[in-house]
Amino acid sequence: MNPAWWGFLLAIAALAGGSLMYLVLHSRHQVELSRQREEMAGARATLNAQKQALEESLLHVEEATRRKAMDEFLAEIRVEERTYTREQKMLFMSRKSLVRQERIFFRNIPLSSWIEQEMMFEEGADIDKLAKTMSVFAGEPFSNKTLAAPGDDPVRKLLR
Repeated sequence: MNPAWWGFLLAIAALAGGSLMYLVLHSRHQVELSRQREEMAGARATLNAQKQALEESLLHVEEATRRKAMDEFLAEIRVEERTYTREQKMLFMSRKSLVRQERIFFRNIPLSSWIEQEMMFEEGADIDKLAKTMSVFAGEPFSNKTLAAPGDDPVRKLLR
């Protein structure tokens, strides 16, 4: 055989070996790339889960903070009460009435003006029981213990 043929066969063998090596290295590179993509997807999923957990915990913390602030605010609201009897004399008659005045305070700041209720009563009626039924602020909307507990605050005993 001619040496040119040997050179030609050698070149073909080198090309075949080179292309085979290229295909092997290319497939190895694709496998490594797919592993890296898989790891990246796992890391992204973990980060998304942590992000959602963090957002939920932040919402819970904000809600708890708002609830605590509202509880502290409501704990500092109180009702000041004054109860006294009023007697009106007209000609030959005398009318007795029970007057109850209430107002709402936040710390030492009045939030409302005096709300006055007047109820007529007859001689011998239980004035304390009547005064409790006349309360404006100790009902449903103000179920707070500081607002509804009669006799705890010395200001409540004012003018009794």
